[in-house]
Amino acid sequence: MTAQPEADRLVGGRYALREVLGRGGMGVVWLATDTRLERPVAVKEVTFALHLTDEERRVLRERTLREARTAARLDHPSVTSVYDVVEEDGRPWLIMEHVESCSLQQIVDKDGPLPWPAVARIGLDVLAGLEAAHEAGIVHRDVKPANVLVTGDGRACLTDFGIATATGDPTITTAGAIIGSPSYMAPERANGEQPGPAADLWSLGATLYTALEGRLAFSRGEPMATLMAVVYEEPASMTSAGPLESVVRGLLTKDPARRMPAEQARRQLQAALASAEDAPRWAPPDPSSRRPGPPPEGARVVRFDAADLRALAAASATVLGSVARDARDQARHLADRLGEKRAAERQRRRGTGEHSPVGGDTAPEGPPAPTSYAGPTSYASPAPAPGERTSAPDRRPPTAEARRPDPDRDTRPHPRWRFKRRWVVVPVLVVLLVLVLVVGGTVALLGYAFGWF
Repeated sequence: MTAQPEADRLVGGRYALREVLGRGGMGVVWLATDTRLERPVAVKEVTFALHLTDEERRVLRERTLREARTAARLDHPSVTSVYDVVEEDGRPWLIMEHVESCSLQQIVDKDGPLPWPAVARIGLDVLAGLEAAHEAGIVHRDVKPANVLVTGDGRACLTDFGIATATGDPTITTAGAIIGSPSYMAPERANGEQPGPAADLWSLGATLYTALEGRLAFSRGEPMATLMAVVYEEPASMTSAGPLESVVRGLLTKDPARRMPAEQARRQLQAALASAEDAPRWAPPDPSSRRPGPPPEGARVVRFDAADLRALAAASATVLGSVARDARDQARHLADRLGEKRAAERQRRRGTGEHSPVGGDTAPEGPPAPTSYAGPTSYASPAPAPGERTSAPDRRPPTAEARRPDPDRDTRPHPRWRFKRRWVVVPVLVVLLVLVLVVGGTVALLGYAFGWF
């Protein structure tokens, strides 16, 4: 396992990391100081999922650098500015404007739902930033409350263009990777389609829903279940949206072609806000009181690397191989027991003369001749008299010939002790192992897709 970089590290020979502002699936955001200009900046360390190949990492790294330079051209009060982008340790580092603020997610988590006039103002600011980005040919792809910053004077701005993409970019998306937050991901993106400006509008609708209701529009506990709900289900009814409900539901339309356009959403938000001019203005919280404190003493942030996953896979393979060997031994033992029973039955039939004639000879008429067993006790049976009722089949022990070992038979000891002691334990182990592999595999795949590891 590898730890996150420590504070006071100098990135790009210029930006001194101070403290962590936040963490997400695409990396870590640091509060840093530009040592040349002596000003605070926000530095985002962009990380990639561990399952990517070297070629995929190279493509994503180049695309991130290119798109960061594209985002740096944006100059809008509702968008945090990108000052610089550097490459260090094979990873891009985005140098952004530091806004003294709280994220919308922090506000909702602590204070609950916001009054709808405040949400309307926030929505107008974010919508203005999105329109500026879309005009520049940039799709944000990760609009969510955590990426909406609210300043002390109530201004909202959109940040974290770390996974933004230029529309029409021919660069392939990483195979199997899902970039974004499931609860705020547009249905067309969940279906694997190329995202456009309409995808950002859907994410804005989901963000406004969370701010108004204090809960997610789509949340099923697991990422894949949430994505299924995004694609096929409608959001729960709204109770605190007021006149904004029509805007939110229009933005959350499944079909991007029928989704409410930005112009219509802006007009409706402005109309709703104009009707609430006499309402008391919402006061944003003090940003300085929402800054995350230092981690507990002794705590550290770790990330799983490829060696950990390979060790886990090797251990699982060892256990699975042991269970498979036990199952094979039991199957052989059962087959041997069945073969022994059949051989004993055939030998008994030969000894009692119950076999069919061979070579065309016919069996003599009348009852079979009496036979005897040469042993301590005589088992001779008299021939039945004509018309006398015969008794049940003879259960005499096999002859000496039958007791001779078969030279062609495998005389190696059978694992009867395994069968006797594990005939219940092994199936239980198999079931538990399958469950562990299914759950672990699912978590690993989702972790790779969303960058949890």
